[in-house]
Amino acid sequence: METIVISLGGSAIIPDKVDYKFLEAFKKVILKHKKYKFIIVTGGGKTARNYIEAVHKEKLSEKIASIVGIASTKLNAKLVAGFFKIKTAIPETLAQLKKQKGRIIICGALGHRAGLTSDANAAEIAQITKAKYFINMTNVKGLYTKDPKKYKTAEFVKEISHKDFNNIIKKIKYKAGQHFVLDQVASKIIKQNKISTIILKGNNNLDKVLSNKNYQGTIIFSSA
Repeated sequence: METIVISLGGSAIIPDKVDYKFLEAFKKVILKHKKYKFIIVTGGGKTARNYIEAVHKEKLSEKIASIVGIASTKLNAKLVAGFFKIKTAIPETLAQLKKQKGRIIICGALGHRAGLTSDANAAEIAQITKAKYFINMTNVKGLYTKDPKKYKTAEFVKEISHKDFNNIIKKIKYKAGQHFVLDQVASKIIKQNKISTIILKGNNNLDKVLSNKNYQGTIIFSSA
């Protein structure tokens, strides 16, 4: 059974408040595709950023900001696991995740390590499991040349090589709670291990990827 690793952005789970309709539709897509094993890593999203903003206002350390963000991802993991009626404990570490059984495994960020987000954890899992795809579900349809919410001239990028994507991402300074389609460590992992990575928005596009149909999103591929 092939494995699909999904980094489920907190912005998709809780854009402002919990998106119940999105989670119900997400559950249906995952349950529909029974030929795959799914490992779903939830992000912290707005919940994490709200808490991290308070940490920064209090001028606390980046380590505390990261720990607060990690806790938010685990809260979201418990919420999503509830939709799937998963009763086993949410894995707290990579070692625990490796021991977890079942076709659907859900977790948040796996421990505190400097410079890592839930995206990087998901990329690590994709590497270890030799996943068919690493899918990053977010609140934009894929990669743009600029932030589409700020710039009308932003152009959509349908496909990009690992090398070119990594050249873009490494110019962005890491900070806890950062909001970009993929983080720096995740980009490095997928490049080094030539992991086919897809950035997309919405359950309809997720269903199309899993059904081998044309979808709207960005694919990051190995050029060599």
